[in-house]
Amino acid sequence: MPQAVLDDLESSQVSIFTVRAQRDELRTRMQMTEVVNRKHIRHAHMVNIERRIMLEGMRADFLKVDALSIRVMDVVTKSRTIRATTPAGTNLSAQLSPDYRWIKTSGIISTKKWGNLPGGEVFTTPLEVNGAFVIDGVVGDYLCSKYGNLRDTPLTIQVEGNRLVHATSENKELETEFWKYTHTDENSDRVGEFAIGTNIGLRGVIGNILQDEKLPGIHIAFGSPYGLHTGAEWDSSTHIDVVGTNFDIWADDVQIMREGQFLI
Repeated sequence: MPQAVLDDLESSQVSIFTVRAQRDELRTRMQMTEVVNRKHIRHAHMVNIERRIMLEGMRADFLKVDALSIRVMDVVTKSRTIRATTPAGTNLSAQLSPDYRWIKTSGIISTKKWGNLPGGEVFTTPLEVNGAFVIDGVVGDYLCSKYGNLRDTPLTIQVEGNRLVHATSENKELETEFWKYTHTDENSDRVGEFAIGTNIGLRGVIGNILQDEKLPGIHIAFGSPYGLHTGAEWDSSTHIDVVGTNFDIWADDVQIMREGQFLI
């Protein structure tokens, strides 16, 4: 990150980051968010913002999104296991730890935690994730703009002991590039984020991770666990989200979502 930008951030109270994602730029963002976290700046992260997002996700009633996010938080913070399935073949189980905090980023940004806009998710670092995840939504970082909506060529991954062990797709270029990305460093293949999207203003996948990860349902991310916020004690130089669609979700034995619709 240019030093002039970092210097200016040091004296700022509010910042908005609107850029196009590029290969290997994550370290630049990490330099910026180090200042944001340390100075408790109210920061809006809007990577790959586009007109459609301004007309859709940004028009959500964020007071309602926040109220739903609080209800979801109330359930998941008391749970030790979250299980998720989809008609496409996802069957995933996440074991949760009371030592890791859940974070709410619902579009109302405070000094406690910077957030994406549009907002609408709650997340934590999982203790352990196991199972299959069919990515028929999108993958994150710079791969999102390259491959877009994966509805017709989903990427199916297998997670064992919180590590990515297998990935396959009819799109072999996507398969290869995703596998390479998730093996950049020793923790790039480790699930660092387990999240539930809560933006009820969204109607479907648009092929942009900034909005699509807020779609009601489950998304996970490999790499950095945002340890400063969640309490995770490990780190990674990478972070890539993966999004599925049409979830059934259970928190312990309580079903909280059916066919992509919240029941709470």
